[in-house]
Amino acid sequence: MAAAHLQQRIDAVWRAESPRVIAALMRMVRDLDLAEELAQDALVVALERWPASGLPDNPGAWLMAAAKNRAIDHLRRHQLQQRKHAQIADELEGLHDELHQAREAALDDDIGDDLLRLIFVACHPLLSTQAQVALTLRLLCGLTTDEIARAFLVPEATVAQRIVRAKRTLGEADVPYEVPRRDELPQRLSAVLGVVYLVFNEGYTATAGDDWMRPALCAEALRLGRLLAELAPGEAEAFGLLALMELQASRAAARTAPDGEPVLLQDQDRARWDHGAIERGLAALEYAMRLSRGRGAYTLQAGIAACHASAASVDDTDWTRIVALYDALVGVAPSPVVELNRAVAVSMRSGPEAGLVLVDALVDAPALRAYHLLPAVRGDLLHKLGRHAEARSEFERAAGMTRNERERRLLLARAAAMSG
Repeated sequence: MAAAHLQQRIDAVWRAESPRVIAALMRMVRDLDLAEELAQDALVVALERWPASGLPDNPGAWLMAAAKNRAIDHLRRHQLQQRKHAQIADELEGLHDELHQAREAALDDDIGDDLLRLIFVACHPLLSTQAQVALTLRLLCGLTTDEIARAFLVPEATVAQRIVRAKRTLGEADVPYEVPRRDELPQRLSAVLGVVYLVFNEGYTATAGDDWMRPALCAEALRLGRLLAELAPGEAEAFGLLALMELQASRAAARTAPDGEPVLLQDQDRARWDHGAIERGLAALEYAMRLSRGRGAYTLQAGIAACHASAASVDDTDWTRIVALYDALVGVAPSPVVELNRAVAVSMRSGPEAGLVLVDALVDAPALRAYHLLPAVRGDLLHKLGRHAEARSEFERAAGMTRNERERRLLLARAAAMSG
């Protein structure tokens, strides 16, 4: 295997498996920085050995076993604190069996619980919302600080500081590694739902890299969303989020061509949409609506997704209802991105000129200055109005702003089409 190709494979394995490895280590060592350090140690060992021996049959289990070996060595060497000696001794008795199972190509049976615990740790109320988001994306998605910064339109140094401070705060407070009691869920649930959806979004449209989507992240977010709905059966927004993710994920197979290039919504073969996922999403949405008359942000977005899922084509879509739902969403969770999405819906209902007026009003919004979808949307509306030279300029500007290679090629192709 060529060195470059092997490195790509190792990078992909690390992105997919590092959250599970870190979550399992966190259970063992109860220290987030240490868990990350031990996971990185396992990666270093892999980088040293795999070029010579080749990728193992189950690289995730290999990394898990190597990381746990490191953790056991650390626990034996340092014994953490005197008061934990008895606890460590008890844990070590069972760890050898776990390591054997990992070597036999298995991840821990309670990995789901480990990941959920890790999310609740990262979303502890001691942390600000921004710190919760940054820390969770770093841990669960394996995103770099640069990728997180670009996703949220803030400086990289700001994200790095948030992550460092968040870890320090959790460490100093000795935050327990556990899912909170049911009476503590409401104050934590909103943040947890938010970061699970951000994980889903990163999987649905990757911030950077060579792939348009990262399906493993979508699947992980959906699994966590189902767990959260079970944990909080009376919370409408838990089901609203689950509905939204199911409905969005239903389009996954139609969002890419056989060569991996993106396929826009208006060009998708709707026969390839997953109708089982649509049914699950609509059922979750109906349940969320029954739970609460005051619709939350996820339930409103799920309603928008349901309009798309129920339409036979773009032209048959109920754009009037979508605009109304965006109007409600602006009232519940106002943001320039929501306004931009609303402008697209208005353009579909009332024509590109009406949409362009709304988009132009957002051009100077500070949060959208580095947001590539603003010029992309503007280019699309200019194209529909026959202003092709301006549209080409906007598509080229958007292509220069995106970090996703597939999206960059799509935008450049649209720019080139304006010349014709």
